[in-house]
Amino acid sequence: METPLQAQLAGADARPTALDAFRRARRTFLEGRRVDMGALARELGVNRATLYRWVGTREQLLVEIVWSLGHRTFTELLADPATVQPGRSRSASVLDAWVHAVIQNAGMRAFVEHEGELALRLLTTRATDFQARLIGVVHDVLAEDVGSGRVQTEIPLEDLTYVVVRILESYVYLTLTTGEEPDADRAGRVLHALLPAAQECG
Repeated sequence: METPLQAQLAGADARPTALDAFRRARRTFLEGRRVDMGALARELGVNRATLYRWVGTREQLLVEIVWSLGHRTFTELLADPATVQPGRSRSASVLDAWVHAVIQNAGMRAFVEHEGELALRLLTTRATDFQARLIGVVHDVLAEDVGSGRVQTEIPLEDLTYVVVRILESYVYLTLTTGEEPDADRAGRVLHALLPAAQECG
């Protein structure tokens, strides 16, 4: 008798899962297309009630998509020694590279362009836990460098974290606030000025 594993490996029991829904939705997002719950349910061959039970609301799904991309980028940048620019602090280099990656991401650009108000509400307010997660990652990055003396600052860590997150958000969502194009280079200059590498003595 064929086992469930054998059936799945053979493709005979390839029933979709919540993770399949997430992956398809993320692929749609990365292609710069709108994530539509009805279309996603049809692609998966399930009803909308099942899809909502799997992933929550469309807003919850979008938050998980954007966070998965942003967190993966942070992880990759922190693991790559080449991220740190010569003469620059690790913190500023990582945050500079991260904001460049976010602004250059086709999915994020389309999301901000077509659903800007929703993006602001989901990603920069207490409406979801996205900002809390971002603050947590930025805090950890800064805490390591400030604690080790690689970055010297008179700004308390909590305040520094808040300011840095607001800088990142300001330049990512520049179009929505001032009408200007998002500018990662400007964000980078501010971050490097705020988080200079500590000068070695002697």
